[in-house]
Amino acid sequence: MSSFVRGTLFLMFVIFLSKLFGFFYRMQFMRIAGEEAVGIYMTVYPAFIFFISLIQLGLPIAVAKIVAELLAKNKRDSILGVMRTAIFWSFLGMLVFMPLVALTIPYISTTLLHNEHTTYTLWIALFAVPVSVGSGLLRAYLQGVAKITPTAWAQMLEQAVRIGFITLMLPIVATYQNAAVTAAASMGITLLAEIVAFLYLAFHYMVSKKMILPKKSSVTAYPASPMLRIALPSAGSKLFGSFTWFLEPIIFLKALTMAGLTASAATILYGVISGVLVPLLLFPAFVSAALSIVLIPAVSDAVARQHTPLLQERVAVSLRLSSLVGCIAATYFFIHGDELAIKLFHLQENRGYVKILAPIFYFYYIQSPLHSILQAIGEARAAMMNSIYGGLGKLFVMFVLASQPGIQEKGAVVAIGFGVLLTSFLHIATVRQRKNLRAGFRMFIVPYSCFIAVCITQYFLLPLLALPFVLSSCVTLFLLFTYLLVTNQLRITDFRYLRKLVKKV
Repeated sequence: MSSFVRGTLFLMFVIFLSKLFGFFYRMQFMRIAGEEAVGIYMTVYPAFIFFISLIQLGLPIAVAKIVAELLAKNKRDSILGVMRTAIFWSFLGMLVFMPLVALTIPYISTTLLHNEHTTYTLWIALFAVPVSVGSGLLRAYLQGVAKITPTAWAQMLEQAVRIGFITLMLPIVATYQNAAVTAAASMGITLLAEIVAFLYLAFHYMVSKKMILPKKSSVTAYPASPMLRIALPSAGSKLFGSFTWFLEPIIFLKALTMAGLTASAATILYGVISGVLVPLLLFPAFVSAALSIVLIPAVSDAVARQHTPLLQERVAVSLRLSSLVGCIAATYFFIHGDELAIKLFHLQENRGYVKILAPIFYFYYIQSPLHSILQAIGEARAAMMNSIYGGLGKLFVMFVLASQPGIQEKGAVVAIGFGVLLTSFLHIATVRQRKNLRAGFRMFIVPYSCFIAVCITQYFLLPLLALPFVLSSCVTLFLLFTYLLVTNQLRITDFRYLRKLVKKV
C-alpha cells in the first residue's frame, strides 16, 4: 500500500507544479490578451475538448485498464498488441470524424457561438486534435504499466512551454489589437505545447516498450472487441460530458442575449467565469487529479487479483483524502475566494460568483476519484449515465435561469454547480451499491460539517478582528485544521505516516 501512496504523493506534487504553472499561464493570458480574446478562446476550448473525445472513442481508459490487468497477470506479450489495436482504431476515428468536424466549423462559429471571430481559433484547435489523441494513448499506456512519473512531467513540460510562448510571443500578436487573431495565436501556442508533450511521452514509450517486452518474443495481437466493450461506454460518458461542455458556452451566450446582454458582453462574462473563476476554484484539485490517474490501474490490479482488503484500502484512502482537500478548498474559497480573484487577476468588480460555487465544488473534488473507481470496477455504463443526468440537468437549469433578466449570469453559475452536485451524488449512490467497497457517506458528511462550522465562526470573527487578507486567511485555515483534528478527520498518525513515506522517496 505504501508504494501506491508514495506514487500518488509524487504525482500530486508534479501535478501541483503543473497547475501552478497553469495558474501563472492564465494570469499572463488575461493580462496580455485582454478579456475579449480570453472570452473567444474559452468559448472555443470546449469544442476542442469535444473534438478530442469524439475521435478518442474512450480508448485511453480501456488501454490503461487492460494494460494494468495484463501486467498483473504477467501477459507481457499482449501489452504492445493492445497499443497496436488502440492506434488503429484512433487512426480510423481521425479518418471518419475529422473531415466531418471541418465541415461544421463555419456553422459552429457563426450560428452556434454567434461570433465569426472564433473561426480561426476553431481551425487551429482541429489541427491540434491528432496530437492530443496520440498523447492520450501514450499517457494511458504509461499509466497502465505504472510509469506515472513521465505522464506527470509531460503535463508540467506542456505548461512550461505554454507559459514561455504566451509571455514571449503573444505580446507581439496582441499589439495588433485584434481579439480574434490573439485568441487564434493562443490556440496555436496550445498546439505547440501539445507537440512538445507528445514527443516527450513518445520517448518514454519507446524506452518502456523495450523493458516490458521480453527479448526474442513476438507481439501477440489483442482483439478489438474486449477493448471496445470497455472503451465505448467510457467514450459515451466522456463524449457526453465534453458535448455538454461544448453546449455550455452556446446555451450561456443564447440565454444571456435573451436576457438582454449583447453577444460580446456575454462572451467576456463566459471567459471570466470559465477561464478565471472556475480554474481558481479547481486549483487544489491536483490531489483529485493524481488520484484519478492512479486509481484506474491500482483498483483494476486489486480487482484482477481478487484482493478485497487492498481494494477497500485504496478506495478508502483516495476518498478520504479527496474529501479533506475538498473541505479545505470549499472553506477557503467561500470566505476569501472572491477577494483573492480580484487581487490575482485584477478583475474590475467583485461579482460574488466564487462564494456561490465554493460550497458545491466540494463535491467536485470527490467526483473524479469516484468516476475512476467506477471505471475500474466495471461500472463504466453507470458512470456514463450519471454524467449524462448531471450534464442534462446543468444545461436545463442554465437555460431556464440565465435567460431571466433578473438573474442572468448568476443563474448560469448556479447551473454549473447544480451539474457538479447531481453527478457527484449519483456517483456516491452507485459506489454504495457495491458493498465490498465499504464506501459510506460519513467520510463526506463530517468534513462538510467542519466547512459549515468554520464559515459560521468566521462570519462573526471577521467583522470583529478586521484583519488583513493574509492574516485572515491564516485564521480561517487554523480554525479549519482545528475542527478537522477535533472530529478525527485529520490524525496525528497521518502526519507520522507521511513523514515515513517522504523519507523512503
